[in-house]
This record gives sequence, structure tokens and C-alpha cells, in this order.
Amino acid sequence: MNNFDLIIIGGGAGGFASAIQANESGARTALINSGLPFGGTCVNVGCVPSKALLYAGEVMHLAKNHGIPGLDIEIRNFDFKKIVQDELSLVELLRKEKYEKVLNSLPNVIPIEGKARFTSKNTLEVNGESITADKLIIATGSTASVPPIEGIKETGYLTHIEALNLDKRPDELAIIGAGPLGLEFAQMYARFGATVTVLERITSIFPHTEAALAAKLAEVLRDEGIIIQTNVEVISARRQDDKKVLAYQEEGKHHEVLADEILLAAGKTANTEDLGLDVAGVETDHRKSIVVNDSFQTSNPDIYAVGDVTSLPLRLEITAGREGTLACGNALSGSKGTVDYNTVPYTIFTDPQLAGVGFTEDEQMRQMGVCACRTVSFASVPKAIILRRTEGLIKMAIHPETKQIMGVHILSPNAGELVAEAMMLVKNKNTIDDVVNSTPMFPTLSEAIKVVALSFTRDISTLSCCI
Repeated sequence: MNNFDLIIIGGGAGGFASAIQANESGARTALINSGLPFGGTCVNVGCVPSKALLYAGEVMHLAKNHGIPGLDIEIRNFDFKKIVQDELSLVELLRKEKYEKVLNSLPNVIPIEGKARFTSKNTLEVNGESITADKLIIATGSTASVPPIEGIKETGYLTHIEALNLDKRPDELAIIGAGPLGLEFAQMYARFGATVTVLERITSIFPHTEAALAAKLAEVLRDEGIIIQTNVEVISARRQDDKKVLAYQEEGKHHEVLADEILLAAGKTANTEDLGLDVAGVETDHRKSIVVNDSFQTSNPDIYAVGDVTSLPLRLEITAGREGTLACGNALSGSKGTVDYNTVPYTIFTDPQLAGVGFTEDEQMRQMGVCACRTVSFASVPKAIILRRTEGLIKMAIHPETKQIMGVHILSPNAGELVAEAMMLVKNKNTIDDVVNSTPMFPTLSEAIKVVALSFTRDISTLSCCI
């Protein structure tokens, strides 16, 4: 039997962050990985490849829709297979540089490829051998959920994994789900020339942001030709000749959509099956996610869990990594590190991007019973006018008495970059006075944050540039 100070199950963002922290602590650590190569979803089949393809689509779209008089750009060649091959080469490069080389630089961490299963509260079986540790961290991630749609398995479908590795672009694509994954793939493939239909069961795309911003993003996507149907129930799937057919109901009426491929983007399921969690005394919830406390500790006090495999409120690579670092410290030193999820930003990498941090108006009303909010169009931001990208909106929520900034949500080009400033404002409990008294660079899109702060006390239509 091999004994370790710490065993980490899962080689993705959470597991790697735990391993790096464990190495720095001098703990003899086993990092067990199976399924995807080391690096997990993000670098292999998530953030890295999807953003590479999104950027390719953005370049194509901008060439045709830049809005600059006297400039006519012709795209003479579009080779979908070559674009995908380049994306896969980028994945391989980053996997080597950011994971394989990093892993080789961790002398206290022993990588093990194999499927792990608990045989007792602190013992695992891997590749027919038993290994044990005083503390363990589970970071096995999640996989795409398959909704209970009649005939969907027989008809066939794609997950994000297959959709990032197609040899041929589908002419018609149906997507189930209008969250970040569904919206990003919808715009990506639409800009590559596919006819895209998105089916969403609730009344809005991405309900976790400000309603006005979600509605505006839906409008932008529809203007690009993407069909978005909300408040629908997908009831069945079938094959019809060389096509796939999704049947759905909307307001009691029956509809069908034909497609070459069906992409599932309706959520994820935690990878907890076959881990033997019952043997380890680790509790899961009704979604099969591992239940943890604020310090990432499971019902077994010697076992911690981080990332998508847990019941934590946010499931992002950035949170998984931070949780992994903190969970390792908690496990090895008995500390109680935790994450304030209200200060963690999100981004949907469509174009324009939708990003935000902190309270929405609805959330603040639920928790505080009061909200002071302002929404400003990017038509009031000089750089947006220069770029001919005035479709965006920014909304800020503040405490009505202290003026503390409680939330900022942004729809604009590069909103994922702008939200970094908003994150620090929320995290550091800054007020709108702090922003108004700042001097942002002109002309930049980030000036929108000062403009919306000014809108609480001034008529911004009467302001000049460089304010």
C-alpha cells in the first residue's frame, strides 16, 4: 500500500491548483487523473478551444460588419477543417506548456493515470493497487447532462466536446439550452455560416444577469440570424432521412426543427458515479453533486471537494482553481479558507460579451428590500462610438445609503476585460464617489464604469469627453 499526505482525484483546474499548493507545502501528493488528459475541461475541451473558434468567427464577422465607410474586405477562403485543426494545435500547445511542464516541475507530486474508487474512508483503489492518505480532495468535474427527451440517444447528439472537433461544419444546428455554452456555440457556428436554432425551456436566456442586458444580447444574436425560442419544452427527437428532428411545444403549439446536428447545452452532471462515495461517507445531493461546507469539507472531515463536482453556487474554472488552492490549505493546515462568490465575475464570450459581478437588481431587492440602480447605453461612451459598437449596456447597483457599489453588469465588446475593474470595486467595497473621483484613460470602453457611476448624480447627456 502506498501512503501519501494528500491524494487529489482529478487533473483539471481544481485538481491542478490543489497540486501546486500541496507541492509548495512540501506534502507528498498523488494526483490521479482519468478521462480527459491532464488539464481537464478548460484547456482540452472548454475555454481554450471554444474561445479560439469564437475569435475566428469574430474576425470573419468583423470583416463584413466593421461599419467603416470606404473599406470593403473580402474573405476569399473559409476552410472550416483547417480552422478546427489550428484550434486543436493550440490546445496541444497550451496543455504541454501550462499542465504537462508544470506537472513535471512539482517534485512532491506523483501523477497517476487511472480510475480511482474508494474502498474505505481514506483508501482508494487505482489500477488494481491500494493507496491511502490522511487527507483527500475530489476534483473530478462534470459532464454534459443528457435531458430526458424521448429518442434523443437513438437520434444522436453532440456535446461541447464533439462540437469542438468536427471535420465538417453542419449546415443546420439545433442547440438545447441558452446558457453560456449554448449561446457561445450558437454565435460561433452562425458566424461560420450555419443556420442555428436555440431552444430554451425558461423565458429568458441566461437568467443570472440583468434582464435588460440578457434581452439586448438576445436581440443582437437574433439580428445575426440566430433563431432563439424561449419558454419551450423539447419533447422528442427522431431521424428523418439524413436529418435530425427536434419536436417542441411552445404555448401549447407543436413545432419541429430540422438539423444536421443537435448540440446539448442544458447543464452538467457531477462526475460522482463509480467513486464509491458511500464507502467513504461522502454525502451527495439530489443532483449527485458532493455536498460541502464553506471550507470545501465534505461529510467526511478528511475529504474535501472543489469545482463542478460540488454543490457550490458557481461552476467556473476560475472558482475551481481558487477552491482547489484553498481546499488544499484547509486540508493540510486546518485553516478555513473560503470564497466570497458574490465577488467572483462571470463572462459569456459572445460578441458583444456579457459579464458581471455582484448583485443584480433582483438579487439586491430580495436580500435588502431596496436597490438603487442605473443603466447606461454605450452610446454615451466615446470609444464605443469610435468603434461603431454602441449596442452595449452597463448597469450598476449601489447601496442607497452608503453608495457602495454592490454589482456591475456589462454587455459590450471585451466586457470580460472590463469586469476585472468592476470586480475590484465590488470586492473592495468602493463607492461611486471613488469612481467619480478617478481618472480613467480616454478613449476606452472602461470609461463606461465612470459614466454609469456619474449617472447616479448627473445628467450624463450634458457631459463632455474626458470627464
